[in-house]
Parts: sequence; structure tokens; C-alpha cells
Amino acid sequence: MSSPSSAPPAPPTPNSLKRIVAASLIGTTIEWYDFFLYGSAAALVFNKLFFPDSDPLVGTLLSFLTYAVGFAARPLGALVFGHYGDRLGRKKLLVLSLLLMGGATFAIGLLPTHASIGVTAAVLLTVLRLVQGFALGGEWGGAVLLVSEHGDARRRGFWASWPQTGAPAGQLLATGVLSLLTAVLSDSAFESWGWRIPFLLSGVLVIVGLWIRLSVDESPVFKEALAQAEARKADVDAVVEKMPLVAVLRHHWRDVLVAMGARMAENISYYVITAFILVYATTSAGVSKQTALNAVLIASAVHFAVIPLWGALSDRVGRRPVYLIGAVGIGLWMFPFFALIDTGGFGALLLAVTVGLVLHGAMYAPQAAFFSEMFATRMRYSGASIGAQFASVAAGAPAPLIATALLADYDSSTPIALYVIAAALVTVIAVLAAKETRNRDLSDVTPTADRAPAKTPAADPHRV
Repeated sequence: MSSPSSAPPAPPTPNSLKRIVAASLIGTTIEWYDFFLYGSAAALVFNKLFFPDSDPLVGTLLSFLTYAVGFAARPLGALVFGHYGDRLGRKKLLVLSLLLMGGATFAIGLLPTHASIGVTAAVLLTVLRLVQGFALGGEWGGAVLLVSEHGDARRRGFWASWPQTGAPAGQLLATGVLSLLTAVLSDSAFESWGWRIPFLLSGVLVIVGLWIRLSVDESPVFKEALAQAEARKADVDAVVEKMPLVAVLRHHWRDVLVAMGARMAENISYYVITAFILVYATTSAGVSKQTALNAVLIASAVHFAVIPLWGALSDRVGRRPVYLIGAVGIGLWMFPFFALIDTGGFGALLLAVTVGLVLHGAMYAPQAAFFSEMFATRMRYSGASIGAQFASVAAGAPAPLIATALLADYDSSTPIALYVIAAALVTVIAVLAAKETRNRDLSDVTPTADRAPAKTPAADPHRV
């Protein structure tokens, strides 16, 4: 006999859905602002402020090493936030991730430097970077699920793509603030105290983000699943749900592998196009760093605009076709991409980066809905987060380093283009191996096969 709690959740009103989208978007924008801000500061000043005893190159490498630490912490964040997000709800964990990320970024702005406390400054910087990565590892899954599980199924791809625009928005915001400060402050003033301002600004942004996030409701799909789980507790003969992580790895490992494979081209191409290009354009094509940065900034604005369009297209033709357009397109674009940069002209450079990011958007936009639709409700946060964040360690984190090493060894862009093409092939295979998910019902709770029978109600400590 069905209970009232098993009724389908009422669809959100247009105004409430827009508020939910805004809450997810501003949160992901702040999280990515914090993450990209650290990377920019690592390149500009951290080598001098926290690693002054090393020669300049070694100091820069050490500062970038602390940047990479953030990627290493993301899978742990995915595991922890995914587990508790599937147990306690999406909203609570999203508030926590915002507090952790914003708090760590604000604390970096208050850090004493090597001149004040010696090597302890670098240790504290690394710890705060770990906290940033941990929080970001839990942010993405919760943000896209909150929208996906609220949204209209017919337009889920469109609405779920909006949190994805937080990446280019955060990059634009971080780079814009730093560019403004470097323009109005002298080099000595920026290195002395000006670099702290963008980090302290994060505290204000977090307050705004919290105000918006606390005003939205928990996902109705999750509340329905939780009510059903609570009802089963009173049934002695009921089956016991596995821990979300255990259920994902036992019954959805193929979906996790598909998600990881799907992220390879998306993640690698993004960091090659937006980060490595600053190395390649300035060293091999003779372009100034400011010119290359301007091209990335303009292209990022276009990237922001096209992501929702790709998401809307995925609602019409499916997630897989749009994702494949991006993966195949980025593979085919790599040789023209580097050829255009080699001309040394700003127009050609801008075209190369813009087309690259537009094709990247074809993968990034449907990714939110695609990954959300792969997993059942009670393991969705864990499954989507694990697939996305574990791939980032193998793909995004080493991509600029691998590309730089290939350039140093071969003094040619050809091996780098082949590296991205290989990633595109992996993604094409992964997406072709996946099932189309566009019409999947997100109110589906953990399948019966994902549960083991319980001997008594208290026999399993992980009973939900």
C-alpha cells in the first residue's frame, strides 16, 4: 500500500526554480572565484611571499605545487560530501561547502608571510589550499543536483547547465579583480598588501551566497526518497539500504567509469585552452601575457553565454549527441587551434580560444544533467561527485604540467594536440558506451537490487 509520501513531488513554480538556479550559480561562481584566484596569485606573488628562499623558478614551481594540492583534495571532498549529501540532503552540504571554501579563502588573505613566521607560512598556505580543494570536491555535485532535482524534466538540461556557468563566471571575476588591482596599484603595493584584497573580498561574497542558499528548499526528490527510507525503518521485514558509497561502487561502477571517461576531454581541454595557452602563446608564439590573458577573458565571456544554449539543445536531441559534438569537435580543433596561435595575431588567438571553449561548452553544459540522471536518488550525490572529481585528478590537475613537459621535450605543439586528441577518443568511447538519460525519472529511488535483506531492524549500523 503506497503512502502519501510516495506521491510525486510537486513541480516548483517558475520563480522558485529561478531562485534555486540563482543559489546554485552564485555558489559555484564564488567557489570557482576562490579556486582560480589562488592559481592567479600563485603565479603572481606567492613565490615571493611564501617561498623567498628558493630561486625564482623553484619558488614558482613550489607555489604551483600548492595549487595542485587543491586538486588532490577534491576526490576526498567528493566522497565525504557525497556520502552525507545522500544521507542528510543537498542543501545542508552546499551551505557547508560554501562556508569552508569562503572561510579558507578569507583566511589566506590574513596569512602572515614567510618574512613574519618563516616556513610555517607555506605550511598554513598548503593546509588552506587543501580545505579549498576539499570544499570544491563537494560543491559541484550538490549544486547541479539541487537544480536537476527541482527542475522541469523537459528542460532539465537547460536549467542544470546554469551552475556550470559558475566556472567561467568565477574565472572572469577572479581575473577581473586582479587585473583591476594590478592596474591601480604599484608592484610594491600589490606585493605588500594589495594581493590580500581579492581574498578578503571572498568573505563578502560568501555572505551574499549564504543568504541566497539558505532561502531555498531542499530538493523535493530527495525529501521524497528520505520519507520512504524513514517509513521503511518501522518495517521489520524491510530491506536495508547500503551506504551510498558502497551501493555506487557495487552496482553503479560502470556509470562511474563512464562519468570519469566523459570528463577526460572536457577537463584536459579546458586547462590546456585556458591555462597552458598562457605558456605556449608567450614562449612559442611571441604573444604578450596580457594579450593572451585578454583573449582568454573574452572567450570566457562567450563560454558563459553558450553553456545554457548547449544545455537547451541537449533537452531537444539528448545528452549524448551534444556531448559527442563537443568531444569530436575539440579533437578536430586541436591542430587548427595551435596553428592559429602560431600566427601571433590577436584575432587568430581569440578565434582559437573562443572556438575551443565553445566546443568545450558542448561537453560541459549537458554534463550536469547527464551525470545526475545516471544514478538513483539515494546515491546520486555520491555517484555524480565521485565520477566527476576522481577524473579531475587524472585529467585537469596534470594537464598543464603534461602539456608544458611535452613542449619542453619536443619544442612542438604536435604532441600536445595528440595528447588532447587521445583524451577526446577516451571521452567518445565513454559516451558511446553510456545510455541516453534525457527521459530518465529522477524520482527513482535506490533499486531493490541495490539493497541487502536485513535480519533485524538494528542489524546494520548503516540503515537509513
